[in-house]
Amino acid sequence: MTLTVFIYICRYNKLTFMKRILFLLAILFACSACQDKIANEPEYIVQVSLGSWHRPDYSAKQIIGRIDTVCNMIPVSKVIIGWSLDNKIYHEVGEYLHSKGISMLLWFPVFAETDEMCENSSAVDIWGNIPANYDLAAGEGFRFNCPSDPKNAENILAIYDEHFSSCGFDGIFLDRIRTQSFVSGTGGVLNCGCPLCAGRFLAEGVDLEEVRKEWAENGDRFLSVTGYSPADGFAFENPLAEAFFKAKGHIVSGAVAEIADSFRSRGLEIGMDLYAPFMAPFVGQDYEILTAHADFIKPMLYRQTFAPAGMGFEYDLLKAAAPGAEGYPEFAMDLAFLHSQLEAMEPYACAKFPGIEINYRKDVVPTSPEYVTESLNATASHGFDGTVLSWNIMEAPLAHLDCLK
Repeated sequence: MTLTVFIYICRYNKLTFMKRILFLLAILFACSACQDKIANEPEYIVQVSLGSWHRPDYSAKQIIGRIDTVCNMIPVSKVIIGWSLDNKIYHEVGEYLHSKGISMLLWFPVFAETDEMCENSSAVDIWGNIPANYDLAAGEGFRFNCPSDPKNAENILAIYDEHFSSCGFDGIFLDRIRTQSFVSGTGGVLNCGCPLCAGRFLAEGVDLEEVRKEWAENGDRFLSVTGYSPADGFAFENPLAEAFFKAKGHIVSGAVAEIADSFRSRGLEIGMDLYAPFMAPFVGQDYEILTAHADFIKPMLYRQTFAPAGMGFEYDLLKAAAPGAEGYPEFAMDLAFLHSQLEAMEPYACAKFPGIEINYRKDVVPTSPEYVTESLNATASHGFDGTVLSWNIMEAPLAHLDCLK
């Protein structure tokens, strides 16, 4: 073999080797990109409302059938279901879900709806009155209990331990983690004012007696604001009002954090149902505190819900309850406002799953396929972990489900 031929063969083999290396690298890059796409694909969480504590509104067969339909359209990672005491339904549904690799979370009302199960101390406003209820349906009276009473917290844990701990739940979804809202007028948000909470307010530097004096002097002008931004929320004109709602957030959300930690010690994943960021401070929900104790949050970004937590519904009630309060801007419940609330969620560290109504109930949640589609597209555009299909997949019309394809 001549030297020239030898050099040619070496160069040829080297070129072939490099081509093979480049080919393998291209395959590895493609696989990595595919895995990243799968890993970054948004997840969906489905809610199933069984009704109150008693007989569930649906059978396990009906629930499994509906979830199976949804699973054929989108990747479902979790199902939130509750809060009937019929354990059999959770075992049957849970067996199906776990066979699909889907987590099952108990939908649990924390500071409301537990009066049927145990004796609780009620939340009262700063004048000592129990705020009016909002009876949406049987078992949904929105009767709120004091967040500071340790007995109320013990009752919540006891209900879970006695009735649900053996049902195979992977986590718990904490609902009603707030005080009453403007559905009860201004007394709904100026609470809780019981002696226990008054002491906690005082520890936060807020004397409720001073709040009562300020209200007696200024009336609902106490709630006036000087402006609003999605990042900072409403800026109260009165420093005492600012201090009151900040302290309220610490008290209510601090109590929720302790309950969440107790459930976490039982090996449960923690999800939380939250008001939209712009209304959350009025009901005592401090996002910074709550997200530090949650695996995921579900802000209820409901533009077509005319019931508690509906964004426009609650805001209209604020303005109706406090007509003398100044500075509140007009908010159209359009896509721009939805995006503003999605942006307000961005700074928080835990997983974020905005809640969008997909169910339909005449006069209460009159959604349409077009509304569902635009809402889902808006939430997806922010790159969060996924979306919660709220607030009852069993009431979602087939036309709404077709939007998921």
